[in-house]
Amino acid sequence: MSNGPAGHVARATLGPNPDAPRRTAGRTPRRTPARTFLRTADGVRIDAVYEPGAAGADAADLVFVVAHGFTGDAGRPHVRRIARAFARHGAVVTFSFRGHGASGGRSTVGDREVLDLAAAVAWARGFGHARVVTVGFSMGGSVVLRHAALHGGDDAARTDAVVSVSAPARWYYRGTAPMRRLHWLVMRPTGRLVGRYGLRTRIHHRDWDPVPLSPVEAVPRIAPTPLLVVHGDRDGYFPLDHPRMLAEAAGDHGELWLEPGMGHAEHASGEELLHRIGDWAVRRAG
Repeated sequence: MSNGPAGHVARATLGPNPDAPRRTAGRTPRRTPARTFLRTADGVRIDAVYEPGAAGADAADLVFVVAHGFTGDAGRPHVRRIARAFARHGAVVTFSFRGHGASGGRSTVGDREVLDLAAAVAWARGFGHARVVTVGFSMGGSVVLRHAALHGGDDAARTDAVVSVSAPARWYYRGTAPMRRLHWLVMRPTGRLVGRYGLRTRIHHRDWDPVPLSPVEAVPRIAPTPLLVVHGDRDGYFPLDHPRMLAEAAGDHGELWLEPGMGHAEHASGEELLHRIGDWAVRRAG
């Protein structure tokens, strides 16, 4: 597979005009639903969906790019529910990380996935939206943090605000039973078979080399881009020291919402919370 630039459109499968609209001086680009495969900077094909969202002055120039959690994909019901909630506040791009759903490649559990998000953000900007907000859940929450830190100087792939929900602060955490099960799934051949055939997630067998920048190390590099960290006080995967570490690293440019009674990631994100996040994005992105 040849290496192409992030955001290159490999194939279109939905929408009357599959190519991303171009800006025209003095005119708002036409925006219609679209589905395509993007090609990342390292040559992986990523399944991506664009939905124009609600009309209105604020919504028209804002697009959410949603980064799902591990074992999710763009077609899963919980991801579609997230997209529908954010569509009340702007356009929405959902996509499947490598190794998930219809996308190619194998999951690196948060490392090379930064390139997948960069391709999705560049595609979203191609529709003419002035502001892009990345919203990530669990693994996706770590990816949006690292993406913002690593792509802040890239005009095509940068983000204007970041929302990280239920993310880890540091790598290799095994302090809870769900995370010990996840490490078995990722690190053991039998676990990877379960991931492939039971969870529809193809996991890379190689260890990280080098170990990627951790979320907490990435956060200080995000400033001055606005950052919102959201975490439930009943999260069974990552206890509250994780969001508190992220918030401390963010300093004055970050906000921390500790949600009473909330569990982990997309499944625990209620409609009221999602709409509060949407309102925050409209206010803070640019």
